[in-house]
Amino acid sequence: MTKTKLLLLEDDPNLSESVSEYLEEQGFEVRCVYDALSAEDILYEERFDLLLLDVNIPGGDGFSLLKTSRKEGNSTPAIFITSRNAMSDVEEGFESGGDDYIRKPFALKELLLRIQTILKRNFYHNPTDTLILSEGITYDIGNQVLTVHSEVQNLQLKEHKLLKLFIQHRNELLSHEVIMEHLWTFDETPSDGSLRTYIKTLRKLLGKDSIVSHKRLGYQFR
Repeated sequence: MTKTKLLLLEDDPNLSESVSEYLEEQGFEVRCVYDALSAEDILYEERFDLLLLDVNIPGGDGFSLLKTSRKEGNSTPAIFITSRNAMSDVEEGFESGGDDYIRKPFALKELLLRIQTILKRNFYHNPTDTLILSEGITYDIGNQVLTVHSEVQNLQLKEHKLLKLFIQHRNELLSHEVIMEHLWTFDETPSDGSLRTYIKTLRKLLGKDSIVSHKRLGYQFR
């Protein structure tokens, strides 16, 4: 079964090692970076389930990094890890798109609980529960209701899961492997034919150009 993938941006190598080792022991996959430029590069190249971002980092700051990433369409939930403790800093953290804020020093168990709480939400950072996908097309996240020109559409469970995955990663190229792992549990047998059917259904409802197929690579939701 695929591990939950975390990005850890922390310029203190000792703290980075302690946090990453603890989280890996808890079953997470952790990618460590130590400066703003490296973080920007890896956010562009890879997808994550959660971001752990220090604020005072070489080459920039975590607030600006996340704010820019949000403007580019990255909706991955994020927790700021920082020694800044002024209320203005907390406010700036949330305004830049953060989902939680933990002050140093902190207990590793507390960080784990905050991570688990955010992941249980089962959806990524969004300002509202109802998203406008295009003109006349909306998606109610909480109730899993797709509405096309005022008509509610009936989708299968896996079609809902696929649509959520695409929304979470707009404009990203998602490989067949990533999609398969997301739609089918470990005790189910993935089906290429079923996936193509789900894609066809969503294209019919959202527009034929809404999901781009990249031969042998995967799909991209626009």
